Amino acid sequence: MADFDAGPPVTVARHFAKVPSYADFQELFWYDWGPVFYRGRLNRTARLLAIASDPGPTERIAGRTLVGDAGQRVQGFLTKLGLTQSYALVNAYVYALRPSRAQKAAPLLARPDQLSWRNTLLELITGPQLQAIVAFGVQARAALQMWDGRPDVPVFEVPHPSSRNPSALLDSWRQAVTDLRAIVTPDPDGDNTLPNYGPKFGESDYAAIPARDLPFGVPPWLGDDAWGRHDKPRHNDSVERPATDLLNTLVWHAPKLG
Repeated sequence: MADFDAGPPVTVARHFAKVPSYADFQELFWYDWGPVFYRGRLNRTARLLAIASDPGPTERIAGRTLVGDAGQRVQGFLTKLGLTQSYALVNAYVYALRPSRAQKAAPLLARPDQLSWRNTLLELITGPQLQAIVAFGVQARAALQMWDGRPDVPVFEVPHPSSRNPSALLDSWRQAVTDLRAIVTPDPDGDNTLPNYGPKFGESDYAAIPARDLPFGVPPWLGDDAWGRHDKPRHNDSVERPATDLLNTLVWHAPKLG
């Protein structure tokens, strides 16, 4: 039987079902595509909790977060820490944020129903094995700062993997990896002595999304866009929103395997 993610624990699934409505803010999100909640371990065994911003097009196809180009960068970050499975990944928003509306969406993070739901989720999925928290980007930092019951573990605030300032991203991620290697215990099949980030982001800094993080039955290449990054013209994601219909259409490209 192939490795795959069987879904969240029952208690967490019930909490997902109670996500407060985004209807009052729907013009700020790709609302019609619905929420995407997580990737990784939700059974309180994670040694690292990572919070990012919001799901994107690839995440909608996968039904899991941080699966596209940004997710494969984050997976590379986890790989440098020797983490192959002992992590939990969530977002500040469970709906895909329209980037140009990010500032207008910010008040949603502090709305009492959203704040309570999000903080309860973070408490449900973290436990005594947690060793560190990483917040990727502005929205993640805001959500983390509003978590009153945050565990007493080291917190790292770093740029989002899609940052448009690659130099600042690499400098921050490089330092975070150095510091986290002294804090987070690698998984038995992990290696935290792999090369750290260099002056440029290279293909070796990406990592494919493990099958254990994805639902049963997805194509084996989902979560590994190395083929697109080597294609001409280069494309970093296999899923995109076409300019002709940004709100209600996704285009999914498969590699030519033949």
